Amino acid sequence: MSETQRINFDDQISRNKLKTFLLIAVIFAVLVAIIFVIGYAWGGVDIFSILILSIIISISYILISYYNSDKIAIASVGAREVRHEGNYKQYYDLVQGLTLASGIPMPKLYVMKSNQINAFASGRNPQHAVICVTEGALEKLDKKELEGVLAHELGHIGSYDIRYMTLVAIMVGMISIISEIFLRSLWFKGDNNNDNKNNAIFMVVGIILAILAPIVVYFVQLAISRKREFSADASAVKFTRYPPGLIGALKKIKHENQKPEKVNKAVAQLFFANPFTDLASTHPAIDKRIATLERM
Repeated sequence: MSETQRINFDDQISRNKLKTFLLIAVIFAVLVAIIFVIGYAWGGVDIFSILILSIIISISYILISYYNSDKIAIASVGAREVRHEGNYKQYYDLVQGLTLASGIPMPKLYVMKSNQINAFASGRNPQHAVICVTEGALEKLDKKELEGVLAHELGHIGSYDIRYMTLVAIMVGMISIISEIFLRSLWFKGDNNNDNKNNAIFMVVGIILAILAPIVVYFVQLAISRKREFSADASAVKFTRYPPGLIGALKKIKHENQKPEKVNKAVAQLFFANPFTDLASTHPAIDKRIATLERM
């Protein structure tokens, strides 16, 4: 009988980074394909204008969110800032200790009203980062479990996950905009039969891509988000050297049988545990996370 193969946390982080890059490459390939096919379907004339338009709209909207991601996330959950001299000394001291161990700058700390056990990190880089935990997490988790959750959030900050997800969101946004404009343009496009034979195949493929591409890249985006969660779990083990802390927190979340939290879906992917129960989850299954951590 062979023992369960152990997982090295550095190997786990590296593997998930590689998988993230590959998934981002898939989204980029879909973007290039849809631009190429739709460009030919339109006779190759409008390809640059549609590309420029989609880039301007997508990047403008998402970069505004990117540079204000911490403020938007905190405002959306109505969190309040924590000071060292306040009522949350253990919370502050744990994060301070972890930042010293990991070399990550001290983020701003917040607490949000909720009985659930949860937390999230946001910010465009480690110098402009925040960590927010629920009141439920502070009340229900012991010191080691809370430390595991906070280390997980610092893992997101140290890995620049907001930057990764912003890049992905820009490409997904561009694909959605290009698809939407192309499908709407079919209602207004004149009936030119001159190049119908040459363009018919590209037109059909373009329609299929415009319908399917946004759905495909959406699920790839979810897969990237899940890989980042596994990486953050591995980073938490690297920072604390104590997997049982994070495992204990995940088990408490699982056994709590939490009802869906009333939070904006736009920030759902930031949370330590998915606050919703839908199938299109931004997080891996808790059992799978626990099983992976138990092998570290």
